[in-house]
Amino acid sequence: MKVAVGADSRGFALKEYLKQYLSSQGVEVVDFGAPSADPSDYPDYGRPVAEAVASGKVDRGLTICWTGNGMNIVANKVHGVRAALALNPEMAQLARAHNNANVLSLAAKYTPDADAKTIVDNFLKTPFEGGRHERRIEKISAIENPGHPKHS
Repeated sequence: MKVAVGADSRGFALKEYLKQYLSSQGVEVVDFGAPSADPSDYPDYGRPVAEAVASGKVDRGLTICWTGNGMNIVANKVHGVRAALALNPEMAQLARAHNNANVLSLAAKYTPDADAKTIVDNFLKTPFEGGRHERRIEKISAIENPGHPKHS
């Protein structure tokens, strides 16, 4: 699996911690920055992560900022991305199982390192359930693509 990661200055330490963890689990990590904990802006790092996911260059994305909200908003602006903020492992599992989320946003302020590993594991290992959830994903796609013949 190939995962894009990006964090602003406030998420930098957690990003570096999770990069090491993911690599130790055999996950290929593509780091879009920030390169340090020097002050930076989350859109500069969240957007390229989301674009890498949307283009298929990576399988999933992981974005981290102080609360997770800013990165989540940025990622969801990219067509084809379904980003989810997860503050605990169950939220990450349900984001995948029910929402087919392809980008995970984490809050560095509220996520201890040990919890972050479990949250990320749940996000990466949980498959989309499909079934009744598929029609909901189709409705989201219709919002993104209102003129597409499939949704007219």
